[in-house]
Amino acid sequence: MTDLVVRRLLIDLDTPFPGRWNGGDAFRSALFNALSQSFPSGEQYFIDAVRAGLKQLPEERRSALAAEVQGFIGQEATHRRIHSLFNANLDRLGYDNGIERWTEARRKAHAGDDLRNHVAATAATEHFTAIFADWLLHHPEALAGAEPRLRTLWQWHSAEESEHRNTAFDMYQALGGNHAWRIKVFKYITFVFLYDVLRQTLLNLWHDDKALLRPGTWRSAWRLCFARDGMIRGNYGLWKAYLAPDFHPSQQPAALARPWLDANAAQYTVVARSA
Repeated sequence: MTDLVVRRLLIDLDTPFPGRWNGGDAFRSALFNALSQSFPSGEQYFIDAVRAGLKQLPEERRSALAAEVQGFIGQEATHRRIHSLFNANLDRLGYDNGIERWTEARRKAHAGDDLRNHVAATAATEHFTAIFADWLLHHPEALAGAEPRLRTLWQWHSAEESEHRNTAFDMYQALGGNHAWRIKVFKYITFVFLYDVLRQTLLNLWHDDKALLRPGTWRSAWRLCFARDGMIRGNYGLWKAYLAPDFHPSQQPAALARPWLDANAAQYTVVARSA
């Protein structure tokens, strides 16, 4: 069992910030905005899937996972709230949150699926967020020039994603999910996640004074995503590791999460602990 701490982040999101909040860089801002726009709906889906999964477990297994699931729900609910505040600023700036509509429509279409599908989708998406979170903590330059409060938001979120990276995966295993279906769902989520984030990023860039058409935007995209140690190219090996029959999220690195949380304890208050 993983001990999870629910924290309330002590930053001001009432004060407006510009669309290009990430060091004035159009692409970096648009991509992180797209990720944030996906989070409230996504995190509610994760909460619902894991909560429902817990209810279906036999009593002994349910008791073993209950505290961790409660911590997972608490962390994800806090992320949902803070990104809703972040997104409200984007709404005021006129950004269209298409990714929320697309994901909600897709989830309604799959609402009647076996619960294990939803838990597998949650585990797959949590794998993406965990490897990107660890990458972000290792690459503070991805937030170079961002306001301290917004840099804190993304690094705090990254640290907590690293903390709870095991929960949905363990739930899927406890529900009797098999390897073949886990991989099938993972490949589907890989396509959908990247496709939706790309579409939303392009929408954001078009809204940002047509930054979509500027060569500098795509130079930044290449550096961030496809450089040797970039967000996508640099994480291919960690992505591929999920395909192994003996994979478990705990096998992957998360060394900077705890040091960041310890060093930035003044930025949050502890609300609850899972154990």
